[in-house]
Amino acid sequence: MNVSSTKAEIKKELILKAVSQIVHEEGVEKLTLEAVAKKAGISKGGLLYHFPSKEALLQGMVEHLSNRFLEEFHQKAEEDPRTMGKWTRAYMDASLSCDSEVGDLYTALSAAHFANPELLQVLQEQYFKMQALIEDDAIDPVKSTMIRLALDGLWFAEMFGLAPPHPELRQKIVEELKRRLEENE
Repeated sequence: MNVSSTKAEIKKELILKAVSQIVHEEGVEKLTLEAVAKKAGISKGGLLYHFPSKEALLQGMVEHLSNRFLEEFHQKAEEDPRTMGKWTRAYMDASLSCDSEVGDLYTALSAAHFANPELLQVLQEQYFKMQALIEDDAIDPVKSTMIRLALDGLWFAEMFGLAPPHPELRQKIVEELKRRLEENE
């Protein structure tokens, strides 16, 4: 990668972080090109060079964060020496190892869904592929899917403030999910 593309990637990361912060802190209704440029500390023209519209900003944020999650998911599965349950463990580990980015991802997803649900089509396809791996994980597909859905439900509760469990209870829930995954493998 040459220096100019490295600078461009750094600038895009800065912009996407600003988008995520605005959506997370103020809500998607406050997401404007002007607000993003100001938060990122760049000119509106500089922003438009990288992302020509609000929809492009949201699409960029969803793609960036989901790609990072998917990379970690696949990396953790590849590093797992055990075959049985490796995709479910990878989903759990990726979900729990980068809680702040997972929170950013779910913020991006809700913002994209609010603005234009079609922005989620690529991610939906990726989730179908992840789910297929989880179901074909050499363990009971009901168990592996329940674990994935429990993790998704935990994020959902935390993202929307819908009675998320306090930290001690959250930790016990995670430990129970891990225990259930490991039993009868």
